[in-house]
Amino acid sequence: MLARTTDPIVAIATASGRGAVGIVRVSGARLAPLIEAICGRVLKPREATYLPFRDAGGEPVDHGLAIHFPSPNSFTGEDVLELQAHGGAVVLQLLLARCLEAAAEPDPVTGRPRLPGLRVAEPGEFSQRAFLNGKIDLAQAEAIADLIDASTEAAARSAGRSLSGAFSREIHTLRDALIHLRMLVEATLDFPEEEIDFLQKADAAGQLAKLQSQLAAVQQRARQGALLREGIKVVIAGQPNAGKSSLLNALAGAELAIVSAVAGTTRDVVSQTIQIHGVPLHVADTAGLRESSDEVEQIGVARAWGQIESADAVLFLHDLTRAALPDYAAADAEILAGLRRKLPASVPVLDVWNKQDAAPSTEPAEGIALSAKTGLGIEALREQLLAMAGWQAVPEGVYLARARHVQALAQVEAHLALAASHLAAQAQLLDLLAEELRLAQNALNEITGEFGADDLLGVIFSRFCIGK
Repeated sequence: MLARTTDPIVAIATASGRGAVGIVRVSGARLAPLIEAICGRVLKPREATYLPFRDAGGEPVDHGLAIHFPSPNSFTGEDVLELQAHGGAVVLQLLLARCLEAAAEPDPVTGRPRLPGLRVAEPGEFSQRAFLNGKIDLAQAEAIADLIDASTEAAARSAGRSLSGAFSREIHTLRDALIHLRMLVEATLDFPEEEIDFLQKADAAGQLAKLQSQLAAVQQRARQGALLREGIKVVIAGQPNAGKSSLLNALAGAELAIVSAVAGTTRDVVSQTIQIHGVPLHVADTAGLRESSDEVEQIGVARAWGQIESADAVLFLHDLTRAALPDYAAADAEILAGLRRKLPASVPVLDVWNKQDAAPSTEPAEGIALSAKTGLGIEALREQLLAMAGWQAVPEGVYLARARHVQALAQVEAHLALAASHLAAQAQLLDLLAEELRLAQNALNEITGEFGADDLLGVIFSRFCIGK
């Protein structure tokens, strides 16, 4: 549920731990009495003032900068007070407690509490208020959290573009074109007795085709943005001693997994997130797939299959030095059959042939040959992993997007396809056409939050950090 949006709120807006500077942020209506109680004076709007932050007895809790952003020219659209103090955890907790205490104290003039109802903010509530007060739309609000959580430079830059409104502007352009098309259809429905074919004269079919083309371009960039944010899960699978742990280490550029000539060394899943051109790939090394009487190894094999079933892509690792052995080839064929049974057709499986340094004359019929030991072929595998992930765009041209944005755009695509079929029908099913266009606009509106369910907004903002 949405938080109580009329209450004044306060929170520590910087990360926990020691630091040079920490910030306590207050947002609400009519903060002047609280400001005077803590700062001892009236603050000039949007001007940093160095002063002591005073406790109830007038003694300084700390010295720092105080800034007052009067409504509506603030991040939240409400009056905002920022207290920038030294970044010790105790100091900031004292300032937070002082704000709550001063809010409840009676004002010397009116005798009423200085700031009734001041409470500690919930996660994401400052950004939520910025959205509700029209300072940012929902896609921009999500970009704030994405910018904070960005794990790569490319993701941070893309989140910055989303926060500046690049993604939202594209959605608004689509929406405006859709609204214009809806207007033409509604006009035809409202005046059926007129012998004026609004749709034909306005080239409604051409407008719809152009809209679908624009949507396809936005979808492509959104998919790339979602990939930058989410990455993909890649599982390395294969028989024991094929070099899965060595491959993980080679891809990560670090000794993460134990490497041994003893088959079955890896008993549990070892995971690492690597970056290729700024795209995060969550790579999992698993136990060798084989029948075993060892109870612990059986558990490891079961966990390996569990990882495989949730993978976005699978690297099926083969040993070139054993590839020609009948028993080894038969075991590989059995694993491949298991992969086909357990994986959807949409999940790619890439054949990777390891130990090329020990079998240089052996060339596989398909897949990538490499040596995890020497690094031969690793770069080619990295590029192939990006291609498997669907990465195509240049990061500088991408805005960060979320899975829900991609899903909403897919809904728009489906509704526009149905609309095109209704428009092309001989009878021109205008009622159905109008409904599909309306549903397409609703799906677009979900992205920017033009209107949306309260529970959706609650879920989104609850995942923010406190103070943001």
